[in-house]
Amino acid sequence: MKNWIASLEGILKSLISPLEWIMLLAVIGGGLFLLIHSRGYPLLKIKTAFKLLFTNEKSKGISRFQALSAVLAATVGLGNISGVAIAIHMGGPGVLVWMWITAAIGMIIKFYSCTLSVQLRETQADGEPLGGPMYYMTLGIKKWGRPLAIWFSVAGLFGVLPAFTANQLTQTFMNVLNPNDYLALGDFQWKFLIGVALSIASAFVIFGGLKSIVRVTSSLVPVMVGIYFIMGLYMILANIEQLIPSFKLIFFEAFNLKTAVTGGFWGLVILGVRRAVFSNESGVGNAPMYHGQSQSKVGSDEGLVAMLGPLLDTVLVCTITGLVVIISGAYTVENLNGIVLTLEAFRRLFFGYGDLLLLLMVFVFGISTLFTYSYYGVKCFGYLTQLKWGKYYNYFYIASIIFSALVTVEVVIGIIDLSFALMCIPNMIAVLHLSKHVTKEIKERKWI
Repeated sequence: MKNWIASLEGILKSLISPLEWIMLLAVIGGGLFLLIHSRGYPLLKIKTAFKLLFTNEKSKGISRFQALSAVLAATVGLGNISGVAIAIHMGGPGVLVWMWITAAIGMIIKFYSCTLSVQLRETQADGEPLGGPMYYMTLGIKKWGRPLAIWFSVAGLFGVLPAFTANQLTQTFMNVLNPNDYLALGDFQWKFLIGVALSIASAFVIFGGLKSIVRVTSSLVPVMVGIYFIMGLYMILANIEQLIPSFKLIFFEAFNLKTAVTGGFWGLVILGVRRAVFSNESGVGNAPMYHGQSQSKVGSDEGLVAMLGPLLDTVLVCTITGLVVIISGAYTVENLNGIVLTLEAFRRLFFGYGDLLLLLMVFVFGISTLFTYSYYGVKCFGYLTQLKWGKYYNYFYIASIIFSALVTVEVVIGIIDLSFALMCIPNMIAVLHLSKHVTKEIKERKWI
């Protein structure tokens, strides 16, 4: 088994290498174009975005709060907790700068893509809206939108698999609780059993459909983000004397060629961009699939709310994680990576049992991510086949949880990075091509 896993790792690395440069150009270059195109005005509407978040419209669909909660349930989770630790382990503290820059650009990308998901969407027979990248591609680009939509949807079938979440949840359970101390079944057997348990827990929610998913996530996510924020803020304030030195270290290493561990300076930039894209999914096209189901009648209203995603996800949660990891010094310990690194940082800074509290939050974040990601795959599969067949993707999704629990973190990161790149390329092409629709609406609302 080790041989084929090693072979799979090698194949994924060779495929990812050229695509990550294209992804870098698409996200950063495309995002900067949209920033200039909009003159940055959406970024000045943060206050309006928060007002819109808590107002409902009397129409079919889910509320804006439910849409953002579902998206955050997918993005605020192990990507922020272990993904940041992986980035710092691989590239040093400087990667945080590139994650922040990508997040700011990502806010503009989400504004445009989620505005389009409401502007260009279909209506189902029961009156429920049906939006997302595959729909604004098909409706907005008559000649070649359909091939782009198929490309995006096929890549989406694999990009939204619960590989990273299931793998890191399993790894957390194995490292912190070490079940072999209680019943010596062996690592492989325990990982299999954990995968089965996660599959069963996920099945209870995801087979209930969209309404079931948003009902659960809108209850869980705000509470967990609040607790994580309070814990993180306490640990930072309790070590306030290290805050300024930590920020100096972050900015120094972001532009220091000698400390750019992975592939030199540009390797460090790509690492920060890749982890930020994985964290908040800007440009990938996942968020428009939820925001496209919103009650919003005006596209830019939904776009503003969607823009809060990267702000809360990367700028807030990822920064807290990064600062805790750096202040604790845990990132300098050899052989600590991923969730194990973050757990050690929390243990050091929160009375010796912060890792246990984090374990609880990781479980809730992870489970909520497993719930929400399934809907993305259902939507992609439904588009490729028939809408009513989309639910059958859930069986494949559930089975993949068990597979993800058994393989290495390198394999799952490779699968997700490759799939996200393949989703990002057609989505950014469509968003840039259709950006004039969004800019027109901005001008009509007298933002420019």
